[in-house]
Amino acid sequence: MLEHGVIGFGLPDGWLFGILSSRVHVCWALANGGKRGETPRYNKDVCFDPFPFPAADDLQKQRIRVPAEKLDAHRKSVLAEHPHLTLTGLYNVLEKLRAGTAPDALSPDDRRIFDDGLVLILKEYHDELDTAVAAAYGWPADLSDNDILVRLVALNQERVKEEAAGHIRWLRPDYQVPRFGSPKDKLTLVGGTMNQTAVAEPAGPKPAFPTSELEQTAAVLSMLSQAAGPLSATDLAVRFKQGRRILPQVEAVLSALIRVGGLIHSPDGGRSFLPRWAA
Repeated sequence: MLEHGVIGFGLPDGWLFGILSSRVHVCWALANGGKRGETPRYNKDVCFDPFPFPAADDLQKQRIRVPAEKLDAHRKSVLAEHPHLTLTGLYNVLEKLRAGTAPDALSPDDRRIFDDGLVLILKEYHDELDTAVAAAYGWPADLSDNDILVRLVALNQERVKEEAAGHIRWLRPDYQVPRFGSPKDKLTLVGGTMNQTAVAEPAGPKPAFPTSELEQTAAVLSMLSQAAGPLSATDLAVRFKQGRRILPQVEAVLSALIRVGGLIHSPDGGRSFLPRWAA
């Protein structure tokens, strides 16, 4: 297996594991990810970064967390007990069951996986998880894959507009804040003082930061393209006439551009950005 084809998530909470293990996220990842032959490939830039997590409250998170943790424990238990089992094998059999194959109609090898892997219990945990995740979005549990995708795309577009207006939902704060957060957001996350490198403001007249979202995006991309190196949100703000007053708007534009793949992070811990074509 190629190392660059492996995606690992360090998740601090079972409810996040539940979201990523749900049918909602699988539909999104299959629609947006690539393929290697007939095998789907998970591309973080399009499968994870722009994926709109639900704005779940504490009760909804707990209802996701419970089946997610049961699912995790079940998989670990059967894999440890039966060395011949693999996650791929378990889920291949699960998909056959979902496609309508009866347990007695499985091949001998699949029936062994079905029995040793307790696949009906695996299915039960996934069904419980999918219901809880759908509820966190405020959706019915029996939506088709196409309906799920339509709703996710609409939700993603809604979030883009919110963030462009300066309203960011920190639904994944440990991941989002270091990349897209303001200095105040980062200070709140780490609970300490954040040292920033002072940036010399360019000499000469500065352009005014536009008022429309479209022109703001064009202005930020133009400034990044003209720069000699990567720029942070603060670096960009001080290059406009309004200075640091427009920092929230600049951060919103950067967040939106990262989401659609127009920018990449510089190797400085995610504080500065480069246009993807300039990397």
